[in-house]
Amino acid sequence: MMRFMLPLGVFLALALLLGIGLNLNPREVPSPLINKPAPHFELPQLHAPEKTFSQKDMLGKVWMLNVWASWCVSCREEHPVLVELQRSGVVPIIGLNYKDKREDGIRWLAQFGDPYQLSAYDIKGRVGIDYGVYGVPETYVIDKRGVIRYKRIGVVTPAIVKDKVLPLVAELNREN
Repeated sequence: MMRFMLPLGVFLALALLLGIGLNLNPREVPSPLINKPAPHFELPQLHAPEKTFSQKDMLGKVWMLNVWASWCVSCREEHPVLVELQRSGVVPIIGLNYKDKREDGIRWLAQFGDPYQLSAYDIKGRVGIDYGVYGVPETYVIDKRGVIRYKRIGVVTPAIVKDKVLPLVAELNREN
């Protein structure tokens, strides 16, 4: 009897784990950076390489950091959503142009519109590594103290803006 129960128990445990795994959203990967200070960086700006941008420049503001590239197919999908969010003026959006050629990034923004207050230029991807980027697009909401409060892996959709980003930004703007 025991030799039948052990394989049955192992099978049931594996089936349970598979069932749980199938119900998880791969875009909602928990990040160890949530509720931690945003990693420091200082990068040249995409449009003005003689100027730099640092995450410290945004202290005192709630803002979004959107990691994008001209070669990213999914970035094109989310781009109209970011353009519309920028037009609303609800939250400043900073772009992080990731492992891209400067001229390609500038051309891409000229073609599709520029939703960013500015874009920092991360040609080597080092800042992306510090932020745990493993694919683009990725988006972060950072609070007034420079703490990462939300991370989205993948496309930002209108539903995500409405249901997650806007309520979080409103809440963070109410905090001191």
